Amino acid sequence: MGKDLIYRASTWILTLVLKTLFRLEVVGRENIPKGRGVLLVSRHRSYWDIPILIAALGSRNRIYFVGRNTLLKNPFFYPFAKGFAILINREHFGREDYRKILAAIEADRIVGIFPEGTTHPTDQIRVGTIRFAEHTQREFLPVRLEAEGPYPPRYPFGFPHMTARIGRPFELNDLERDLTGEEERRERYEHLGSRLMDRIDQVGLLMREQLRVAAMEDA
Repeated sequence: MGKDLIYRASTWILTLVLKTLFRLEVVGRENIPKGRGVLLVSRHRSYWDIPILIAALGSRNRIYFVGRNTLLKNPFFYPFAKGFAILINREHFGREDYRKILAAIEADRIVGIFPEGTTHPTDQIRVGTIRFAEHTQREFLPVRLEAEGPYPPRYPFGFPHMTARIGRPFELNDLERDLTGEEERRERYEHLGSRLMDRIDQVGLLMREQLRVAAMEDA
């Protein structure tokens, strides 16, 4: 209970800061499921992604981010990582790390995972995100962060206008439609990982198309 109150208070303060710096807008908060756990997935371009996602989902939708245990070595990140993250050994990921994440998902929490696993540009998607969805049968909640301006920001005055677009949850089955069932295990995971990132990238595009169709129907 104490951690929830701290999280909510911190989120309110954080939201005010981000609205000032980034003029943060949030679209699609109604898509956040109520009363059931999901795998929140987003691209990872900056350390600002985490506070922006926290503010986007709001104080009542606590996110349990999966993070590397080396964050405990940073005095700034230590209290946040220790109190509010699921810490794993990313370099030597083992059963205990896997179980910690599964336990959080199965407790119907919103578990935040960046499938790329790094802020550096990469085409490699960590298959763990897909495996967690397979094991728990939980949906993905895609969030796309759009920046009008330099992102990561250029200090001290180069902060972009940010929009967080929260898409509708979808199941792993939605990513499997193009599979034949004859793919090798590695090929299958690579395909699913690529399709997952496509769905994240399409969130804003799908939303705008839905608005366009609705406007045409009302005309």
